[in-house]
Amino acid sequence: MKIFDFKFRDTDDEVVSLGDYKGKVMLITNTASKCGFTPQYEGLQALYEKYSDKGLEIIGFPSNQFLEQEPGSNEEIRSFCQLNYGVSFPLSQKVDVRDENADPLFKYLTSEKSFDGFDVSTEGGQKMQGFLSEKLPHLLEGNEIKWNFTKFLVDKEGNVVKRYESPIAPEAIAEDIEKFL
Repeated sequence: MKIFDFKFRDTDDEVVSLGDYKGKVMLITNTASKCGFTPQYEGLQALYEKYSDKGLEIIGFPSNQFLEQEPGSNEEIRSFCQLNYGVSFPLSQKVDVRDENADPLFKYLTSEKSFDGFDVSTEGGQKMQGFLSEKLPHLLEGNEIKWNFTKFLVDKEGNVVKRYESPIAPEAIAEDIEKFL
């Protein structure tokens, strides 16, 4: 199975095939509207505005799996993202991104790029490692998604080339995106 074989339903209930993005660089991320990382929507939108005409596609996958930080309906999520962050990149309907009911796309992404830990040389990485170790240690096990705004970079041929954990800001990914465009 390749990434282009996967499909998702957008917030308008339309089926979208990742095959439509062949030849584009994709940044795929799970999102939430009530998370400490929610302001990353701003950085994601800035990347989208800067690079979409050069072949970047960003797709957000809202999930309510982490302390119920995405409680809204699909319409509420889309409206929140547009009103607060001007999001114009595609958003899927709400999905599970880990555990037995995880969307097959996220099972694939995490099988392609494993969890290499949080970068504890940064404040954000230290905070995430500490928080999960103390409050939700089971989330640190295995390669599944650890928290909202885990990002995967996919090259034009559909190879999952990089995984970025939640604390890594979208702006920090720009250089990698440019390499693959």
